[in-house]
Amino acid sequence: MNDSRHSSPQAGDRKTPPEAPHDVLAQRYAETLARLSTESSRALQGLLERQARGDFFTLPDPAVAAKSLASLGQQFLRHPQRALDVQMQLYQGYAALWQDTAQRLCGQAPPPAVQTGPRDRRFKGKGWEENLFFDALRQAYQLTAEQWLSAVHDVSDDLDREERVKIEFYARQLMDALAPSNFASTNPEVIEATVRTGGANLLQGMANLMDDMARGEGLLRIKQSDAAGLELGKDIAVTPGKVIYQNELMQLIQYAPTTEEVDRRPLLIVPPWINKYYILDLTPQRSFIRWAVEQGITVFIISWVNPDERYAEVPFDDYLTQGTLKAMEVVEEVTGEASLNTIGYCIGGTLLSCTLAHQAARGDERVCSATFFTTLLDFSEVGPLEVFIDEEQIGHIEQHMAQRGYLEGTHLANAFNYMQSADLVWSFVINNYLLGRDPQAFDLLYWNSDSTRMPRRMQSFYLRNMYLENRLAEPGGISLAGEAIDLGKVRTPAFFVATEKDHIAPWQSSYRGAHLLGRRPRFILGGSGHIAGVINPADSTKYGYWSYGHLPRNPERWLSSASHHPGSWWPEWRNWLKRHSGGQVAAREPGGGRLSPIEEAPGSYVQVRVDAPGT
Repeated sequence: MNDSRHSSPQAGDRKTPPEAPHDVLAQRYAETLARLSTESSRALQGLLERQARGDFFTLPDPAVAAKSLASLGQQFLRHPQRALDVQMQLYQGYAALWQDTAQRLCGQAPPPAVQTGPRDRRFKGKGWEENLFFDALRQAYQLTAEQWLSAVHDVSDDLDREERVKIEFYARQLMDALAPSNFASTNPEVIEATVRTGGANLLQGMANLMDDMARGEGLLRIKQSDAAGLELGKDIAVTPGKVIYQNELMQLIQYAPTTEEVDRRPLLIVPPWINKYYILDLTPQRSFIRWAVEQGITVFIISWVNPDERYAEVPFDDYLTQGTLKAMEVVEEVTGEASLNTIGYCIGGTLLSCTLAHQAARGDERVCSATFFTTLLDFSEVGPLEVFIDEEQIGHIEQHMAQRGYLEGTHLANAFNYMQSADLVWSFVINNYLLGRDPQAFDLLYWNSDSTRMPRRMQSFYLRNMYLENRLAEPGGISLAGEAIDLGKVRTPAFFVATEKDHIAPWQSSYRGAHLLGRRPRFILGGSGHIAGVINPADSTKYGYWSYGHLPRNPERWLSSASHHPGSWWPEWRNWLKRHSGGQVAAREPGGGRLSPIEEAPGSYVQVRVDAPGT
């Protein structure tokens, strides 16, 4: 689940000052060469081990990409006039660009600068504008990219949606990969660094590349954040609390109060298990959990296990029975309250909706309110993720999971990263490998890199029943823990938060899913994307959100009537939740005297990283 809209954090070059003695330079080169040799051996060993077990699976799948680009070539052959039109438009654009460049060479005033869009933030360096050659190169690339993607859209328009989406996605990936910023000889910043350091940046970058290949067992696993610069429980996930219960699937954390009184009804948060829960508890300034505790709410959160091959046969049902339902039992035992409020985030929200439908089938009304963060209940349109969802690709995923017992989180992370490849792939290629820098410690990217595994049986059920067949949207389409799931029977007051630029749970799909519940919820649309739109602190002035009291069937009609509000939606949600708080009681300590705390938050389950040695 990644949505990091940023300019890549940059660390300083590992450069040697000009006055450094020759023996110091030699020593540093020797150290880098030794590291390069060691990491190259590790990468090769990992690749050989992967080949020995026949593990050639990657996501995105190169075979699917090749097939899509081949299909694109066939489409251009079927539309020769469109191909000719593109060439003519490019010729005219190049001619105009050359004329402008020639005038500037003759000392004439430059034309208005070409505005770079969000996808071209790699061209932010001064060298791209101050140097005439690189400025022309940048503009030529942007012109080519614009014409290419427009032509791809036109020639694939008569294909079915599934094939068209793949073609356009991989065509964009190809264009992103060919950006001149990605090559040492056509990036002015890299050239400057190479001259200044005598090539040390490229040597250091090669060592970084081999290190990332070694961590990926022969496959590239790009390092996005300095893991050594952050520590769970010390720098992030520091809200005081205790693990009060655990089973094989999850730990339950209760946070210590900071107010004398709290809401009578406690709050249980169900986070996604595709990534770890502490996205809601990053640095204290951006921690939703800390803020909720400060609002006088008794907060509980599930911390899911990071499964290995022993969990291969764990079904989706267990996440309901041993996850949400068990957590609700523990919350009631600890607080003595027979009712509670809930939040579900992403797939955690999907699970929460299934839990509510399961409870509705059994007449269980203990949940007084449910909040859904960027949650899909209707999977008919899943945005860019549909590139990876079809019978063929799911079959390949299942074959891979049959070998290992799980799907590595790194594969899912790669898929998410390529949805924003300019920011989350190529910016790090430039920083880590061409400039030879180490990425800075950055909480959001640290979390983004801290991926988790998906148990084989659960993941197969989820991909097929939700994404491929959209059965959750059908009354009784799936059954969990002995009950047919019918979202229409859920009459719990609900609050939906979607985000405008969400590439994982498109807001229009989240909006349609809100209509599946038996009671119309409150719906708001936050700015930004899947993560930043949710983790938008109460005192923030960024992004804003839209709200409207009615919920017409058409999401665009809703948006046209909605009012925009500056800042964060958190306070508005808190005002809504107060109506379901049940009044005030004295603050509760973790465990409530009924359960002895097991360990301090953030607990041990969250500490298991897939990129740690030996895992």
